[in-house]
Amino acid sequence: MIQAVASTASPSSQDVINACCAAARDAAKQLRSLPDATKADALRAAAAALREDAAIILAANARDMAAGEARGLSGAMLDRLKLDDARLAAIADSVEAVAALPDPVGEEIDRRTAPAGMTLRRVRVPIGVIGIIYESRPNVTVDAAVLCVRSGNAAILRGGSEAMHSNRALHAALARGLAAAGLPEDAVQLVPTQDREAVGAMLAAAGAIDLIIPRGGKSLVARVQADARVPVLAHLDGICHSFVHASADPGMAEAIALNAKLRRTGVCGAMETLLIDRDYPHAAPLLAALADAGCELRGDDMAMELEPRAVSASEEDWDTEYLDAILSVAFVEGLDGALEHIARHSSGHTDAIIASDMAAAARFQSQVDSAIVMVNASSQFADGGEFGLGAEIGIATGRLHARGPVALEGLTTYKWLVDGEGHIRA
Repeated sequence: MIQAVASTASPSSQDVINACCAAARDAAKQLRSLPDATKADALRAAAAALREDAAIILAANARDMAAGEARGLSGAMLDRLKLDDARLAAIADSVEAVAALPDPVGEEIDRRTAPAGMTLRRVRVPIGVIGIIYESRPNVTVDAAVLCVRSGNAAILRGGSEAMHSNRALHAALARGLAAAGLPEDAVQLVPTQDREAVGAMLAAAGAIDLIIPRGGKSLVARVQADARVPVLAHLDGICHSFVHASADPGMAEAIALNAKLRRTGVCGAMETLLIDRDYPHAAPLLAALADAGCELRGDDMAMELEPRAVSASEEDWDTEYLDAILSVAFVEGLDGALEHIARHSSGHTDAIIASDMAAAARFQSQVDSAIVMVNASSQFADGGEFGLGAEIGIATGRLHARGPVALEGLTTYKWLVDGEGHIRA
């Protein structure tokens, strides 16, 4: 069975990670050659197991929620931690959605003929062994496992202590389903220890782990980036902007702003800063609607003049990911002012414009250098499932390898296949 690493002795965290890496390397070799149908059937079996174990999983999550409340976790953290019937059903549905996606492994990216006459093909292949270090979100246990398996990679999962019981229950269900379909025992491993030294051992496992993906707050990502000797696919904070252009339809602007900020405040795609064109004529009712909905507004002088409930924003507010019902608001001089503000303060995650002027919208999309740039849509759509990717392992905000929602394609690399007919080089 696919299992969490365990021992009757008390091995060090380094020993545990060494054992995980060795087992994962063997599993990755087997996964690389598995037929597409086998991987897809395994995910469907895993989804069924998640549904069968729903009561066990929700009971484990209730233990984590009670412990989190006792520890004083923020509302946003508790929201990320919480599972209920609907969320668990959505997780199982996402597993089946990934099973239904085309297999990226073996996909021919391009084909050409070399000057010497050989045929060159570039095809997708698995990365190998992927380590995922994450906090709070138990759904990452499932998303990471199924995306890695579907793309032919072995996974080593190290979840946070606040979701320990949830992660173990989810992993146990996944393990049963995947093993029943004949996958390698160690295709997905859950590191059992919460010792921080285990994280350090994973970060130092160059040559044993091929890629590390951190999923959590600034401090976790900063530590991973500073200490890793393994390549890192980073997911930074989501300081997401929505810019209301002077041409914006007022009904659309209000609906999008309310959704982008308040649908779920604890997700990385939540709007944290609202930029409003000084020439937009409907700013006062827009701000009033947000305040009426319970959103704390931290704004510049014009925002406070138009909405008496707004308070003065500090310089730090423009660089803060609140993950709460708090919003910074700035009035800017047209599109140029919005572009300047975003260039200075965006985290490169998701930024949006609300406009009827499509020339302005096109310029915004062209000049904003973020992983996701939207026109007339809520930033809460920044999600792999909403992009039709089945699930995601995170939103990559860097510029190398993968960017935006990282799903199956982002968990592959490629190799060149060269077919000659006795070619020799002069």
